[in-house]
This record gives sequence, structure tokens and C-alpha cells, in this order.
Amino acid sequence: MEFNNILISEGLSKLGQGDYNNPHGLLGMYLVDEDGKSALTVRIFCPAACDVTLVHIDDSSKKYVLNPSKVHGIFETVIKNRKKKFLYKLVCRDQEGNEWSYIDPYQFDSTLSEEELLLFKAGTDYQVYNRMGANFKEVMGVQGVSFAVWAPHAKRVSVIGTFNNWDGRRHPMRLIEDYGVWELFIPGLQEMEVYKYEIKTEDDVLLYKADPYAKYSQIRPDNASVIYNLNKYKWKDKRWMEKREHKAYHKEPVSIYEVHIGSWKKHPNGAFYTYREAADNLAQYIKEMGYTHIELMGIIEHPFDGSWGYQVTGYFAPTSRYGTPDDFRYFIDTMHKHQIGVILDWVPAHFPKDAFALEKFDGKALYEHVDEKQAHHPHWGTLIFDYGKPQVDMFLIASAVSWLDNYHIDGLRVDAVASMLYLDYGREGDYVPNKYGSRENLEAIEFFKKLNQTAYREFKGILMIAEESTAWPKVSHPVDQGGLGFGFKWNMGWMNDFLTYMKVDPYFRKYNHEKITFSLMYAFSENFIQVLSHDEVVHGKSSMIYKMPGNEWQQFANLRAAYGYMYMHPGKKMLFMGNEFAQTTEWSEERELDWGLIANKSHAAIQKYVKDLNAIYKNHKCLWELGNGYENFEWIDCDNRNQSIISFVRKGLQPKDKFIVVINFTPVTYEAYRIGVPDYAVYTEVLNSDDMCYDGTGVVNQEVSSEESPWHGRPYSIEIKIPPLGICVFKIDSFLKKLKDKKKVKKI
Repeated sequence: MEFNNILISEGLSKLGQGDYNNPHGLLGMYLVDEDGKSALTVRIFCPAACDVTLVHIDDSSKKYVLNPSKVHGIFETVIKNRKKKFLYKLVCRDQEGNEWSYIDPYQFDSTLSEEELLLFKAGTDYQVYNRMGANFKEVMGVQGVSFAVWAPHAKRVSVIGTFNNWDGRRHPMRLIEDYGVWELFIPGLQEMEVYKYEIKTEDDVLLYKADPYAKYSQIRPDNASVIYNLNKYKWKDKRWMEKREHKAYHKEPVSIYEVHIGSWKKHPNGAFYTYREAADNLAQYIKEMGYTHIELMGIIEHPFDGSWGYQVTGYFAPTSRYGTPDDFRYFIDTMHKHQIGVILDWVPAHFPKDAFALEKFDGKALYEHVDEKQAHHPHWGTLIFDYGKPQVDMFLIASAVSWLDNYHIDGLRVDAVASMLYLDYGREGDYVPNKYGSRENLEAIEFFKKLNQTAYREFKGILMIAEESTAWPKVSHPVDQGGLGFGFKWNMGWMNDFLTYMKVDPYFRKYNHEKITFSLMYAFSENFIQVLSHDEVVHGKSSMIYKMPGNEWQQFANLRAAYGYMYMHPGKKMLFMGNEFAQTTEWSEERELDWGLIANKSHAAIQKYVKDLNAIYKNHKCLWELGNGYENFEWIDCDNRNQSIISFVRKGLQPKDKFIVVINFTPVTYEAYRIGVPDYAVYTEVLNSDDMCYDGTGVVNQEVSSEESPWHGRPYSIEIKIPPLGICVFKIDSFLKKLKDKKKVKKI
């Protein structure tokens, strides 16, 4: 007994000094043997109090005064002749006579089960966000919040917040040693309480960290976490979610509008639209323009507006810039109501060095690599996740799952995949090779496989999209076929060649002809999305309209031809906001788009053109029905470099489902240009970018019939007008019957 008292005394001393990792071993209520009879010992820590009374929760007449001990802030008592523990609250009074009461957190057992802890240690609990962080729970009939955080190198961790005056002595957490997890259930906490973790490192340095699993955060520049209840929102998108389960996007139209909510539109005073304000405005606009999906930049919590959301500090929290998590759910609900899918940009490649976030979270490298050479990202001044740690992999995959689960997100666009796949990315040869001596990041490869298998298994009908800019093989192939398991990949090769070509003066395009045709050499090696993203209209790269050469009319004509080629090219489509009406300035997150430009005839015309492109794309199966193979594409003529004219066929399942596409990348008009065609048929022009309704010159075609005149290696051909810097697209209206000589033979 004397030895135990010594241990208790030492523990209480450490507790008072903020050095103890097992407060539940000293505080709370315990059954003891008092002179051969059962008794209860109660010990609490309340440094602000001078008097403390314990009150039975179910019988307020039963009260027990606690006596102060030798250690400041510690009060204790023995309740004799009691064989069972009971729930109690504490009524405290300070020297000024202020009184308050609370239910003692240290009378509760851990809210984490052994099974949950084992899954955490193995790194396989992909719904760990329901256990880690701050979660509302009912324990023994008491409502409260369960806190759990991974900090294996810490000497002590406390929950601090507005509810305890940010005093790290008030709510120290219990370390579950074998797992490196700290845990505490605090009764009575309410939604919107602000909190952090106070972490004492092995070097006795105090760190003040936001919760890695926080569901909501303060708005920048403040950075504390906010307790939020995700269980109260009532979704209204059941029909959408049920329908989504049967989606097969490889054989369906996908046209994506990439949006940065904070700069799509702003209020006259410069304030952001909230999620709710943006929802109704954006949904109506996207529906009117004919897009199938919206892709959101900068939604996951981040401290710096200028990072556009690509330096994340809150992997489970929608940014508070535009409202609450439930406001964001309303946004998604609204999109689903209008049959618009929502894709979210998600960033597992790196994280910023902000002191309040993940960097050296418990005083040592935890989420990042221990090896300094591997920990730092040379391009972005950020830190790289250590994908070799099971808990880090789980953290990231659980983040992805949480967006698909809690927010009904329809897909994730995974940022900077190439930077994760290559150990030498951005390091100019100075890198740490893998165990085989090569540059592939073996841990990141396995991470992607687990990520995609988990996402597609748990959430039917979603899209997992890779932003991957190299020739890494089978990015969008299933894992069991040797791939990384993504559903789609951004076609960065096409984008770079395409824009390089379009910037060239039309006179010199014949010397760059392969830039516009080479993409068809690999167009079906992956499930591609043709993208013109935000990255192409920032940092001195110029707006899309000003990438185009020539005078103003030629710039718009070039842009119409460019967009037409993008929509007729194999692959899904994505266009960044503002590109649809030819925004003239480069994009900046600090200002809204130049919507006033639509008052100009040319800008309004190209907006109508993009709207019509979306309608044509969605309504004609030949552009997407046959999925991803050369059965849906066939060159007519890809070698006419001197005139810079290309022509090809897009094909659907039915013989009639065909487009004949002809694009002229020079400002020369052709009044009678012959094109070989696959069928003896009447062809109708369904798109001409030179139509006067698009502010063109009006070089258009009416109905044309093919002739039995071989051309381009085909038995039939049509003669058409080709507009300057234009695209014209024809579909089969009806098949023609071949005429045969029928000679009557007279009988003699």
C-alpha cells in the first residue's frame, strides 16, 4: 500500500506538471478495499477550484465533499460502504465565489474498442474518421464528444479550447500505448466549440495543433478546429444516388465544368458567395450550359487563398470560407437535384509546413518522411507524406472515403499523381532510390492501388481521376490488370501539344502538323479526359483567347476551331470556368470572372458555341458510346499538312451513328473540298463554327449527298465548303440506294 501511495504521489505530481500520459489511472472513481469493506475512491483535478462537491447524477440528494490534496488542483475523497460505481457530476467554486458544474470525464472508459485499435494499427480502418478526431457520442447515457488523436512520440496530449480556457492541465488525454493513440471522452460539449490539441513533446516543447481529423475549422487566419455534428443533415438526393450506382461512365458522356467557388462570382463588396448562394446560381448556369459534372477547386480546408486549395491542412473538412459542412452538403444536394455530378480536387501528394497542422505533429516526423531528403517537396516548399506508414496511408484513404461517404461526392480528381510516382520528381537526379535502386515510389504505387480499389468497391458509380503528366503505363487500368486502378486520367500530353499547335501562326502550322495528330497514336492507351484546366490560364500563360494568333476575329475563330476539335476528339471533356465565354484576363482567385464580357457579341457567341458543343456531345452516341478503342475513331485524312486540314470519323454502335469531322486550321476558305466518306448517304451538317450565330462569316453547308467517287482511299466522297479557321461536322441523315442498270431481255 505504501508503494502504491508513492506511485500515486509521483503520478499526481507529474499530472500537476503536465507530464502524465495516463490521467485515467489516477483520476475518476475506483473501487477499493477499505478495512475489509468495499469503498469508492474519487480523485479529480480542477486547478481553478477551491471547493469541490461530488453529486450523484441519478440522486442529487447524495453529495460528497472532496478534500484538497497536497498537489495543487487535486481533490479527493473516500465514499465508504459502496460496492458499485455510479455516475456523478462535480460542482466547483473558485475563490471569487463563481460556481460551475460538469460531468467528470475521467469516470468513463475508453470509447475505442480493441478491434478498432487493431485496425488502426494495421492501417485498414478506412472509416476511421468516425473514431478519430472529435465525434459526438453517448456513453453510459451521457452525451458528449469523444476525442482521439495519433501522437506516438508525445509525452502528454490535452484537449484545449474555449470550454476550458485553453488550459492544457484541465483535459489531459489517456495514452493507449501499443497504438500511439490518445483518447478522452468529454461530456456536455456542444457543437461549434473551438478546440486544439496541446502536445508536450519528448523535448518538453509545447505544440498547439489543429485536429488532423477535424470535420470543420475556423476561417483563416484563425486555424483551430471546430466540433461539428455531421449526423443532423437530411439528404434529398436518394434518387440520384440510386441512379448513380448503375453509371458506366466509360460509355456515357462526361463534360466537366471546373470551378473555383471563391472567384466564379463575388458579391459587389468582394465577399465570397456562400455554398448555399453559389449552389443555386451555379446549378442553373451549369444546367443551362449543358455540362454533366462540376469539378471543385479549393474546397478541402487550407490556410492560404493563393494556394487555391492545393496546400491542405484539413483533410476531412470543407473550407469554412463559404460556410459550414452542412452548407456544403446543401450545395451538393442542389447539384444532384439538377442532375449534375460533383467532382472534388483531392491532394494526397504533399502538405504545407504550417506549424498548427501536420508538420512534426507530435514533435517528430509523423505524417512526413523521417528522412529529411525524402520529406521535402522541391517544387512547392511542402512536405511529402510517408506512404510506407500504415497509419498515414489509412489517414489519406479515409479522407478520400469521407468525402464520398459524408458528402456524397461523385468523384475525386487526384492532384499531382506524377510527383508521387517518381522518387526523383523535381530532384534533378539527387534522390533516394527504392530498394531495387530505381526511381519508382513503390509505397505510393501500392497506396494508389488500395485507394482506388477501396473507393470503387465501396461507392458504385463514382469517378477516380488521375492528374498524371507522364507516360506511366496503365494509370487508368484495373489493379488486377497491372494498373493503378484509376477510372480516368487527364490527357496532359494532348493538352500540351494542342496548345503549342494553336499558338502557332496558321502559316507555320504545316511545320507543326504532328502536334495536332500525334495524340491519336495513344488516345486509347488510357481512359482519357481532354482538359483545359485552370493551370493553362495562370502565371503568365495567358487566357485561352489570347493564346490564339491573329486579329480579333481570327482569335475567336481559332478558339472555336480549338474547342470543336476538343469535343470531337476521343475522350471525356473538361473546361475551366471563364473559358466558355473567352475570358480575356488570366484567372486570379482574388477577383470574379469578367461576366461583363458577355455583353460583347463575340464573347456571347462563343458562350453559345460551347453550350451547343455540350448539347451535340451529349446527344450523339458516336462521341462516347463505344467507350475507349479505335472502333470509335477512324482517320479520313491526317496527312494534309500543307493545307493544315484534318478529317476523321467518329462511330457509334449503329451504322447510322457516325460523325464526319473536318477542321481547317488556316484562314483560307474552300468552296469545293472533297472528303472521302465511309457510306453512300445523305449527310447533314450538325455543327459549323463559322455559322453567323457564332459570329462567323457564314461559310456553311446544307444537305450534301455522297457520290460514288473514290477519295481518301474510300469508295464514296462528298464535296463541301470548308470555312476559314473552322470546324464542320456532318452526320448521316439517310442512306442512299445504289442504282443498278435493269435491262429487259426480249424473248425472240
